Amino acid sequence: MHHERVNVIPEIPRRGSEVSIKYKGILFENGADAIWMHYGFDGWSNVADLQMEKQHDGFYCKVKAEGRKDLNLCFKDSADHWDNNMGINWNIPIR
Repeated sequence: MHHERVNVIPEIPRRGSEVSIKYKGILFENGADAIWMHYGFDGWSNVADLQMEKQHDGFYCKVKAEGRKDLNLCFKDSADHWDNNMGINWNIPIR
């Protein structure tokens, strides 16, 4: 999935595969010093937070696609500001 704020590679990950996430949304644009990806699987089960690595063009991380049907994402910064895609989050299908 390529979105102007979030890029997921591969676009549709296979279950158990590694997924690369790049975040360059509003928190990055507003100068956040740190970003955490808040994520879960299959409707937000097994929820966790993962601090992302800051690079010049966004924040990056990798996770394993452990769900059966989808990977659910949103992001927060160190000031507890959230980017949840206007309330719908990001939901990446898993095959």
